Amino acid sequence: MSNKEMVMQLVDMLPEYKLRYVIAYLQGLSADEADDDAYCAHLVDEYENSTDKGDFVSFEDAAAMCGVNLDAVQD
Repeated sequence: MSNKEMVMQLVDMLPEYKLRYVIAYLQGLSADEADDDAYCAHLVDEYENSTDKGDFVSFEDAAAMCGVNLDAVQD
């Protein structure tokens, strides 16, 4: 049995709701490295041209911006 046949056999055994994980993983594996590099370069350019670059945000403020209640996660 080839690797591709084995993968297809395993995919056929998965429930429908788990296929989205397989799809996401396969999309990541098949992504073009040049596209990934271009995306990363875009993020760097976006940061370097940002007007609020270098503004400090405390851990507490960052947690609040993300909707995390630090009192609820601390022991």
